[in-house]
Amino acid sequence: MAHRRLQATRQLNRLMTKHYLAARHFHPMRPIAYVSSGAPVEILRTMGFLPVYPENYTALCGARKASLSLCQTAEAQGYSPDLCSYARTHLGAIADPSAAPMGGLPRPDLILCCNNICGTILKWFQTVSRLYDVPLFVLDTPYVKGKLKEETINYVNTQLEKLIQALEKNFPRRYREARLRKVVALSNEATALWRDIRYLCTARPSPLNAPDLFVNMAPMVVLRGTAAAVRYYRALKTEVEERVARGIGAVPVERYRLLWDNIAIWYELFRFHRYFERYDACFVVDTYTGAWSGLVECDDPIRGLACTYTPILLNIGFAQRAERMIDLIEAFQVDGFVMHANRSCKPYSLGQYAIQRLVSERTGVPGLIVEADMCDPRAYSESQLKTRIQAFMETLSMRDSPYVGPRHL
Repeated sequence: MAHRRLQATRQLNRLMTKHYLAARHFHPMRPIAYVSSGAPVEILRTMGFLPVYPENYTALCGARKASLSLCQTAEAQGYSPDLCSYARTHLGAIADPSAAPMGGLPRPDLILCCNNICGTILKWFQTVSRLYDVPLFVLDTPYVKGKLKEETINYVNTQLEKLIQALEKNFPRRYREARLRKVVALSNEATALWRDIRYLCTARPSPLNAPDLFVNMAPMVVLRGTAAAVRYYRALKTEVEERVARGIGAVPVERYRLLWDNIAIWYELFRFHRYFERYDACFVVDTYTGAWSGLVECDDPIRGLACTYTPILLNIGFAQRAERMIDLIEAFQVDGFVMHANRSCKPYSLGQYAIQRLVSERTGVPGLIVEADMCDPRAYSESQLKTRIQAFMETLSMRDSPYVGPRHL
């Protein structure tokens, strides 16, 4: 018996398809804004823009196994194979939309980029801005080491105010604080629901596995600040609560509880995690989907956005990242953790060996680092990964009982 799928997934597929179709077919009615995943999208929604996330779209391309051909298209144009596979997938889709799912993304009217996740996205979105000849707005969020400082908040707050002024100047759109408060309230409600859903995985057995978390994070990213996201997460929470009440786990047998660090391996999402399921292991929590769990202070929404979007996971120090993992390991009673050394996402993967050592020393929980790529399957070695997973699961088994081999599913 394999991983148990959620009924809400059908609703999710319709929701995401509707989002991308709206961006393509309603383009004359609302200006399209390409947005990086760590940017304050609530401002754009307040002013009537339709946000589209190239990162989410390229993850979809990876899940549909379309990313390899699109990466090769970009490489044929001279882009380096060492470039982020999200960037190569998107640039390939721009060059050959006929080979891209849903015909690629619609042409943007502007691009909003924030440097709180990586430096590559700045050059990627700069390239897209040049290809489409549309304005690019860059929000600079200083690196946060330790406590978020008042001067940093003020610096980002000022930029957000200037962003609003620039949008009003260059587009026939008006900013209204009352509207922003409503959008932020919807964003916070969806975020609180997503937090609750993730926390339900503290139950034994866990109602969700990592693939569930990765798939169902999509509305949290692309539909932040909408009633549609709130409705979806209300329905999902009800289904997950029912699983907990009935003692239904995401995997048939839960013997080991694991934590996942980094972006998913999209093109092998279910198959990769099935290797762990054969050892009765479930990924009950991860660091990635929790990156969209920040609530925005509503008393001063602009300042609240500055406080929420500046200290996100990839914009903080290694020690802070380790502390977050330690907290998750304790809260979710994790037996081991797996870190994806993601060839494409260097900011996320940098320092993983140091973090692994620190987390294991503090918790006594062993960790495994696996090498792959989020969207480029050429960096995925099935035989090598299976060997490393087997050795890791044997180590976990030996900690409390004689080794038990994998079940055949």
